[in-house]
Amino acid sequence: MLPLAGVVIGGAYGWATVPPEDTISATFPICTSSVRTTCVVDGDTFWLEGIKYRISDIDTPEISEPRCPEEKALGEQATIRLQTLLNPGAFGLKAGMRDEDKYGRKLRDVYRNGQSLGAQLVDEGLAHRWVGFKQSWCG
Repeated sequence: MLPLAGVVIGGAYGWATVPPEDTISATFPICTSSVRTTCVVDGDTFWLEGIKYRISDIDTPEISEPRCPEEKALGEQATIRLQTLLNPGAFGLKAGMRDEDKYGRKLRDVYRNGQSLGAQLVDEGLAHRWVGFKQSWCG
């Protein structure tokens, strides 16, 4: 197999993908009100210009309905970390197999400089790779 320039091999689902260009830039506060335009909801969900996105290749701990105190604490860390990862500059969004989830959120992988921000959250222990179902964050 020949190596491909600019192609990330072994993405979240194990296939080759060309990362998107880093063309999106915004300032993301943590969402605090019901009026949401551009903000971070939790470790895998954010609003951008009035559209709600879910990072499709990961699952982070819940903060609104956690199953244990450890999940809530880790979920709060993941939320702050996603905010920190989104704010430093331009990034790109890449659609996957499905456009939206059952809640109407746009499903996208998030990249900066060709690197998956979802994979970074997994590497830091703040997310699980999405495998089609939620994995436990509790003992």
